[in-house]
Amino acid sequence: MKITRLETFLVKPRSLFLKIHTDEGLVGLGEPSLEGRALTCAQAVAELEPYLLGQDPTRVVHHWQAMYRHAFYRGGPVLTSALSGVVQALWDLAGKAVGLPVFRLLGGPLRDRIRMYRGVGGRTPEEAAANARACAAEGYTAMKTGIAGGRPARIIESPAFVDRAVDTFAAMREAAGKEVDIAVDFHGAISPQTAGLLIKALEPYQPLFIEEPVQCQNVDVLADLARKTHIPIATGERLFTKWGFRDVLERRAASILQPDISHAGGIFEGLLIAGMAEAYYAGIAPHCPLGCIALASCIQLDASIPNFLIQEQGSLGVGYLKQPFVVQNGFIELPQGPGLGIELDEEAFQHQITTDDWKNPQLFHPDDGSVVDW
Repeated sequence: MKITRLETFLVKPRSLFLKIHTDEGLVGLGEPSLEGRALTCAQAVAELEPYLLGQDPTRVVHHWQAMYRHAFYRGGPVLTSALSGVVQALWDLAGKAVGLPVFRLLGGPLRDRIRMYRGVGGRTPEEAAANARACAAEGYTAMKTGIAGGRPARIIESPAFVDRAVDTFAAMREAAGKEVDIAVDFHGAISPQTAGLLIKALEPYQPLFIEEPVQCQNVDVLADLARKTHIPIATGERLFTKWGFRDVLERRAASILQPDISHAGGIFEGLLIAGMAEAYYAGIAPHCPLGCIALASCIQLDASIPNFLIQEQGSLGVGYLKQPFVVQNGFIELPQGPGLGIELDEEAFQHQITTDDWKNPQLFHPDDGSVVDW
């Protein structure tokens, strides 16, 4: 089997889908998305095509090494996202070639179903509480909210902000009950000083984890916050490859890693990151707010690692897959189909194919117009 063509197309709301075609008619699916930079990723994928044409797609790890190391300038969000989507599609082809799910090629499943969580928010404590109650009523045993029920960049740091954030989380905890896990995402948009205040104030309500309390560029700051609390710190959506996660583990800056399988290097690189984390007694909760191919790739990894904690739910594939994923009692059963275990329903989502890239929000401080994080 030889690779004959790579095909990418933008899909609403913010995905880049990839199809790798072969001379035997098998097609591998990947999602080399990068929010707000999908067109750039599509060009990066096109630049990988000359190397891949004529290659045996089942030599997945060999091709990863070649594409990563021959770039000379290695890593980064664009190059590694493009690489991630390509190797997702190669694993899909490898599984389809032998009629097995990817998790079978990685040693077989360690679990029969995957625990999921989805985002829940609200503009007020009352609205957030109602949404948390509804999520729990759907059978979810875990959920995640942004600090104060929404994106932290939309609010101004102050004592009143801290109080509102705590009141919102407390309302969600009361509404969902103590049997339900609730994580909280700071989105890396809070100053270290305010993040410390918030973490301490949230401790009585026992969040499942605090995600990205600060930006990940300065690991020492993250480690300082981690040492001051018993609440698990989670990070990783903006880290790339095993090398990006090494400092976080060595400095004990987080006990939950969140590699994004469409950004961090793909399925096998996620397996290596999980192995590193296992040696530090750290859990894996893959980041995935993207489309259904990205989720399918995450599920193959989740099934294959011993230190899996929980999976973020992006698109379940309704309107995109012939058999969308179904969450029952907070879990997704392992897909048993070959490769990634999914089949696109291209007729159903033709109207979602677009030429316009999704744009990250551009936010400014309401008082002085300065740039604030999203």
